Amino acid sequence: MAFPQSSRWFQEAQRVIPGGVNSPVRALKAVAAEPVFMARGDGPYLWDEDGNRYIDYVMSWGALILGHRAPAVMAALTETLADGTGFGTATRWEVELAQLVVEALPAVEQVRLVSSGTEATMSVLRLARAHTGRDGIVKFAGCYHGHADSLLAAAGSGVLTHGIPGTPGVPAAAARDTYVLPYNDLDAVEQLFRERGDSLAAVIVEPVAGNMGLVPPKPGFLAGLRDITRRHGALLIFDEVITGFRVGWSGAQGLYGIRPDLTCLGKVLGGGLPVGAYGGPAEIMGKIAPAGPVYQAGTLAGNPLAVRAGLAALNQLRAPGFYDNLAGAAARLAEGLRSALADAGVPHHVQQMGSMLTVFFTQEPVGNLADAQKADTEAYGVFFRAMLARGVYLPPSQFEAMFVSAAHDEAAIQATIAAAAQAAGDLRRWGENRG
Repeated sequence: MAFPQSSRWFQEAQRVIPGGVNSPVRALKAVAAEPVFMARGDGPYLWDEDGNRYIDYVMSWGALILGHRAPAVMAALTETLADGTGFGTATRWEVELAQLVVEALPAVEQVRLVSSGTEATMSVLRLARAHTGRDGIVKFAGCYHGHADSLLAAAGSGVLTHGIPGTPGVPAAAARDTYVLPYNDLDAVEQLFRERGDSLAAVIVEPVAGNMGLVPPKPGFLAGLRDITRRHGALLIFDEVITGFRVGWSGAQGLYGIRPDLTCLGKVLGGGLPVGAYGGPAEIMGKIAPAGPVYQAGTLAGNPLAVRAGLAALNQLRAPGFYDNLAGAAARLAEGLRSALADAGVPHHVQQMGSMLTVFFTQEPVGNLADAQKADTEAYGVFFRAMLARGVYLPPSQFEAMFVSAAHDEAAIQATIAAAAQAAGDLRRWGENRG
């Protein structure tokens, strides 16, 4: 494939945008490529500025569970645009979306809408500290909770991809009360709470990690976090920005039967438009202004375009068999990728859960950040470029998850597997030359 228009726009972008992109992972540096400038999407496909078509497994980083230009979402947006783009006032649609969230998630009685996942996690930590009267926050290495200062310690996603240790510009004091532990390691959590439990406000966790690649929780890990935090009077926060409405109608908390104290949402919640949210029991959420003293506000929170897109999307997810069909498509894709790489003799380990998966170029299962960092990122870059040349757009980082949407029909899945068989051959030859 040729990318002259993408190259031209990237040159223009670098003059007016830092690094030429508005979010670091879009730069494609981790896969030794330049950004591909996309022009439109439809169903499971994207088209770039040069007219090249791709089967898309980024899906706006998981937000587009129905695929690009889902008819129900597009109809809702068209209807909303006839009435305006935003009012800066209360609307009935934000109430309806909140009602749907409360109905779906067992742990949520009240919800506050915001405009991004970062805003949700930043706000929920403020609330947790105010509720407990403590300052300490526990997070897990490789879990990404947005770019708020206190959460950029040992984060995943773009911070991991680009090797940024925390990040310059964050005062030491901002991360002083953040404690970072290995994911899936209950013994480490227990030890920290024995030593500092009286000062710890909350544990925040991706119940299914998606920002060091897909890493599911080990059996008992989430239940153990629930037990430890409850015993020590700390809050348990599930960051379900990725997993909310993605792994099931009731999110990871419904899937695993764990009731966190507070929940963060985003991605699927907005039907592809910018939305975030956080919620929990009325007793805790009642401390948010104007009901209580903990201040948080947002001009675009509850924007009617985003809220009505979210409502339209969520209502589609209630169809019988929706999540089973989605997981089945992802499982067929995962098995096809395993077969393609195994036939080529390429060391790999494919992890899949529901409609999320990651191809790790390592032979061992990945259970935490240290395991993920053993993967061959150079090999992933070769595989990414080989798939891109064959019309498949994968996440441009070893440490991001692939997302399957309801629009990925069997033709798209089989075309991806066929492309992977050819790309695996390229990768094998590359490995032979490297070795």
